[in-house]
Amino acid sequence: MATYSYVAKDVLGKVVTETVEAENERVLVRQLQERGFWVQKVSAVGRSKPAPVQQQQAAARSRGRASQGFWIFGAVKRRDLSIFCRQFATMIDAGVSMVRCLTVLEEQTASATMKRIIRDIQGRVEGGDTLSRALGEYPRVFDNLFVGLVRAGEVGGVLDETLNRLAGFLEDDVRLRRKVKASMVYPIVVMMFAMTVVTFLVTFIVPQIAKFLKEQNVPLPWLTQQVIWASDFLIYRWWVMVLLVVLFVMAFTQYVRTRTGGWQWDWLKLKIPVIGKLNHKIALARFSRTLGTLLVSGVPILQALETVAEAIGNKVMSDAILNARNHIREGERVGDPLEKSRLFPPMVVQMIAIGEETGSLDMMLTKISEFYESEVESAVQALTAALEPVMIIFVGLMVGTIVIAMFLPMVALVSELSERM
Repeated sequence: MATYSYVAKDVLGKVVTETVEAENERVLVRQLQERGFWVQKVSAVGRSKPAPVQQQQAAARSRGRASQGFWIFGAVKRRDLSIFCRQFATMIDAGVSMVRCLTVLEEQTASATMKRIIRDIQGRVEGGDTLSRALGEYPRVFDNLFVGLVRAGEVGGVLDETLNRLAGFLEDDVRLRRKVKASMVYPIVVMMFAMTVVTFLVTFIVPQIAKFLKEQNVPLPWLTQQVIWASDFLIYRWWVMVLLVVLFVMAFTQYVRTRTGGWQWDWLKLKIPVIGKLNHKIALARFSRTLGTLLVSGVPILQALETVAEAIGNKVMSDAILNARNHIREGERVGDPLEKSRLFPPMVVQMIAIGEETGSLDMMLTKISEFYESEVESAVQALTAALEPVMIIFVGLMVGTIVIAMFLPMVALVSELSERM
């Protein structure tokens, strides 16, 4: 083990200077931070023989590395992540050591996937890794925003505050997603009911009526012929439709994964009538909430914009943010390049400009996010209210078309029989 001399401040602000043994400088800094010290300087003095503690830490690091490649089965819900952050922050604020926090979190979480991840992170931290570096090994669970905020909290010595902010951010995101999903339940249920009714009529009722009409040699109108053709197709060639749907989904998925295809799809999502405005408002709410959380946590503006561009979930908006980042790096204000992109409304640009001038950009971004989250909620409610009559009319047209198509030849048959009598 090496010998190090360090200079640090304790929780009371008193300067502490000592010489201690540690495996390496990173491990020493981590140990001092867990004791509540603010490390100012660390310098190597000498090296001594390996000790059992070093061997234990090396074994812990080995366990962490060995588990690096295991496959993560099952997705980790954002609600689980928010609970993880909130509990973690509470224990850190209470003075519990990092390793002990992770042990408790592993025991308390109900997600089997999260248990395995926390166990591996604990092994990495015991081996000398920082928490942010350990989290970064799982980009599918902890994105760049998550890791960047944790890293900022570690550097600034305010990890508990950062975790609380991150928990609040995740809770707001979960709340927004839940509102959107809940508002779309009714249209989806109505659509499924409509498809079920139409499928039942086409595959069970129409064949019986068609068989009767053929036996009576009744001439079939064009509409009736089309409905009978659709019925035969669904009964005897349903696999063709399934195959076409599967091929379309596969081709569409592959195309969207390309940069050009993904950009065009994200552009279309912003331009679709009614739905496009809703997607745009969701993206603006996510942009302002994410950027505000990063800035209030002490992340530099250029790094924050890069992280926001990766987390916003829309390539068109992402390109506009990265372009703004390049202009800001050259000395421009934040609002000017955002205004030139024409993707950010004047209200957003003006509030960002005011925030820059008054030094309260993070607060302004929070107000913008709150405004657009309420706008999203109102837009979703309005969309749901508009979809209800549309869905009812759609169901009525589908069922009415089938009924009319089947009764037209019946009317002709009744008329013919009346003439004979």
